[in-house]
Amino acid sequence: MLAAEKLAGGIDVFTDLVGRATSWLALAIALVMGANVLLRYAFSIGFIWAQELEWHIFVPICLFGMSYALLHKEHVRVDVLFQYFSPRNKHAVEIVSAFIAMAFCLIVIWLSVPYVYQSWSIGEGTANPGGIDHRYIVKSLIPIGFAIMFLQSLSEAIKSYAAMRKA
Repeated sequence: MLAAEKLAGGIDVFTDLVGRATSWLALAIALVMGANVLLRYAFSIGFIWAQELEWHIFVPICLFGMSYALLHKEHVRVDVLFQYFSPRNKHAVEIVSAFIAMAFCLIVIWLSVPYVYQSWSIGEGTANPGGIDHRYIVKSLIPIGFAIMFLQSLSEAIKSYAAMRKA
């Protein structure tokens, strides 16, 4: 079990590093959105590329932030019944939840790879004149984000299993 716990620790360090790096994008999106609003309402100026940049920044925040939130227990969980469970049962629920999350991640990865491949093969860009090209790069973050989520869910399962054995 020691090797699995080391693996979980390594995954946690990786997820934390990715999450901290991605968190800087929150500042970027706030600045871009603020500038877009200021330009639009104060000067009646708007740029298609600036509006598209907002969601280009938002995508990694969501896809990488979900794993970071899971690592730091900031995800949504319904505690109505969970709070009354014994520590051992709580860990069992966490393990089952982690495996469900891993299965979901594998499904999303499996379904998104052909979607991303198609986008790369046609060199997908924007449909809007003056927008941001290379949309396929942003779409590539879908399987990457869910792969990180898969790894973090695996880490949570390992940690919960170790804690359940000790409880």
